[in-house]
Amino acid sequence: MVEEVEIFVEADINLTETEEKVCLAISNVLGGATFRVSSAQRGSRLVAYAKGQNSLIKLRNLLRNDCIRDAARKFFFKKTRAETLTFYLNKQVAYAGHISFSEEIDESPLGPLHFIIKTSNPQQLIEWLTEKSS
Repeated sequence: MVEEVEIFVEADINLTETEEKVCLAISNVLGGATFRVSSAQRGSRLVAYAKGQNSLIKLRNLLRNDCIRDAARKFFFKKTRAETLTFYLNKQVAYAGHISFSEEIDESPLGPLHFIIKTSNPQQLIEWLTEKSS
């Protein structure tokens, strides 16, 4: 178990979306998050925060259920810098309870979910998230 894990998720709430739906998209991937909404240039900005490896169990299960653990492992290692793992997920796909990674912000029409995971041991966390079942 990785000792130190902090997760931040940022997402725009567009004028055509509701705060509840964006919260649900994040909650489908991240457990035990607290949410804060602030004004943005267009619409609002939602920031979610969670602490601890157990907050990522939903993400871990989605990676397993969607059969994308191998691809996710490679993707996560490419997105790791020092003690920070940063990646984007398609907001609409997360709302539907699945995972789709984005390389660029403009790939998702409604904007992505921007994940920033700070951990003392990113390699161990990635191994846990993408662990193969025996």
